[in-house]
Amino acid sequence: MIRSYFGLSDNPFALRDIQLLEHQQEIHDTLRVHCQQGGLCLVVGRPGTGKSVIKESLKNLPDKEYLVATVARTLHTYTNTVKILCEAFRIEFESSAFKCERKLIAEAVSLNRDGKMLVTVIDDAHLMAMENLRKLRLLLEDFPKNHNLILIGQPALLANLDLAVNLDLKSRVTYSVVTRRLHEDAMRGFVERELDRLGLPHSTFTAGALELIVRSADGVLRKCRNLCLASMLDAVRASAGTTIDIDVVNRVLLQPHWQNEVDLTDF
Repeated sequence: MIRSYFGLSDNPFALRDIQLLEHQQEIHDTLRVHCQQGGLCLVVGRPGTGKSVIKESLKNLPDKEYLVATVARTLHTYTNTVKILCEAFRIEFESSAFKCERKLIAEAVSLNRDGKMLVTVIDDAHLMAMENLRKLRLLLEDFPKNHNLILIGQPALLANLDLAVNLDLKSRVTYSVVTRRLHEDAMRGFVERELDRLGLPHSTFTAGALELIVRSADGVLRKCRNLCLASMLDAVRASAGTTIDIDVVNRVLLQPHWQNEVDLTDF
C-alpha cells in the first residue's frame, strides 16, 4: 500500500534494508575481525537502540566466506538450541543433543577447511538460562578457532555475567559494546539516508514533522523507524498527499502506545 501510494519499489524503513550508521558500522567491522581471530562478543543495549540492525547486517555477510547461525528462541532448552544450530548448519537432527554436538563439530571443522568463518549469534541472550549458555560455550570450544559467538541482549546480560558463578563466561569475553541512544543529528541523518535509499526527497517529511519525530523518538532508533512508518501509513489512509506534515505525525502520536502514563490517567 505504501509502495503503491508513494511510487516505491522497496518497502520503506524495512529492517533488512536499513543502512548501518557510522557507529553501527564500526561495531559490525569489529565483530568481523573477531570472526577471523575467534571470540566471544557481547552487544548490549536497551530495546530499540539498533542491536537488531547489527544482527541483520551479520546475517547478510557473504555466504562464500561465512556461515552465520542465528538463535532467536533463547527460552528453549539446550537440546532445542542445538537443534536450531543443526538447521543452520544444514545437519539432520539426531535423537540426542550429544550426537548432534559431534556432527556439529565435524561440520564446523569441514567448513573451516573450506575457508569459511563461523558465526553464531544468540539474540535476546539475556533470556537464555546461564546453564544453557555455559553448555553452548563448551560445545563451541571444540569449534575451529576462527569462530565467533556473539551474544546480543539487554543490560541484564551484563548483570548476569557479573555474578561470581558466571565469571568463567565473562573471563572469555573478547569484545563488548553498549548500543546507546542516538543524538538528534544522527536521528535526522538516519531518516534522510533512508529517504535517499527509497529515492524520496528529504522534503517528504516537512521540517516540523521531522523535528517532532526526532524529539518523540528520544534517541531510540526503533521508535524513530516506527514513527516514520506509521506517519507514512496515516498519510496513505487519509490521502493526505506525499508530503508528511506535523499534523500527520501528531495524529499518530495520539495513539495510546505513544502516550506517557500521565496522559492516560482518564482511563
